[in-house]
Amino acid sequence: MDGCVDMGSGPVCAMVWEGRDVVKTGRSILGATNPLASAPGTIRGDFAIDVGRNVCHGSDAVESAQKEIALWFGKDEVQSWKQASFDWIYEKP
Repeated sequence: MDGCVDMGSGPVCAMVWEGRDVVKTGRSILGATNPLASAPGTIRGDFAIDVGRNVCHGSDAVESAQKEIALWFGKDEVQSWKQASFDWIYEKP
């Protein structure tokens, strides 16, 4: 595809985030897929110009995140942990 840049075109920092509403929150931090529609203060809003080079990727659902995480990490490479301040930040369900 002409003009398409893949994730292997430069250095990549792959990471896994977890937490309440993490997909929704993560996508808010990233900004709209089209950087020109992204709010200032978002990663794409501050650092990207074109859709094909929007500098970051975030999964659109937990299910797709699980598939994408498996592309980058083995099961033994992803660690889940609870911050000491967790109970002070989150209400119990």
